[in-house]
Amino acid sequence: MIYFLSDLHLGAKYFENPRAKELAVVNFLDSIAADAEAVYLLGDILDYWYEYKNVVPRGYIRFFAAIARLTDAGVSVYWMTGNHDVWLFDYLRDEIGVTVLKGHQQKEIKGAQFLLSHGDDVGYQTPLYRFTRWCFYNPVCQWLYANIHPRITYVIAHGWSTSNRVSRKETEMQKVISRCYEHLLQFTKEYAAEHPEVQHFVTGHLHLAKHATIDDSGRTLTVLGDWIRQNTYATFDGKELKLHTFAVGKHVEVDV
Repeated sequence: MIYFLSDLHLGAKYFENPRAKELAVVNFLDSIAADAEAVYLLGDILDYWYEYKNVVPRGYIRFFAAIARLTDAGVSVYWMTGNHDVWLFDYLRDEIGVTVLKGHQQKEIKGAQFLLSHGDDVGYQTPLYRFTRWCFYNPVCQWLYANIHPRITYVIAHGWSTSNRVSRKETEMQKVISRCYEHLLQFTKEYAAEHPEVQHFVTGHLHLAKHATIDDSGRTLTVLGDWIRQNTYATFDGKELKLHTFAVGKHVEVDV
């Protein structure tokens, strides 16, 4: 079985109990170890991560250990960077055996063609966001940022993340998500027209759990939701792509 999940935001300061959130993810990963062939982590797995050349942030030990148990058992784990964990370089690749992916990827999985993306690099994005994302990935900007002391950058990054999450009204966030989903749907239809071999589009970023058929050929768009409130993920067995939720230790298919 192939598993897809995104937007765990582990370490976020707005979680009432960060340890409980991490343990829920660990329990999920341990529960799929018996049948997982590959796991795709499609970005924003950590709420903030900046990997210096010789120093890495504290925390996430239980989560990293769960990933290591999978890779040690021969399960392929792919980690696609999102807008919160952009600065993922070689530490986790070398220490726990994940394959780091940057940018959207077209990939064959169990005989089917997928387009995988965190979701912040496909479809329409505002000019300000495109500029911000360019800065995040620019080597010069990364070098300048790395030379600011972590006690400053850590506070700035978590403060920005928390303000984006808690300052917006729910109705405003839902309008933004709905608009972004329409842009994403338009992108997938245009991409499918140019790449008819692609059967499934899987993305994160929107914090929306959605699985939809986008045309008469049966192509699907799956938005993975998040692990802030929804605990959702997708599976692919070579035939069907399904969306599920993990609640109280149980795997439940989501009807969306």
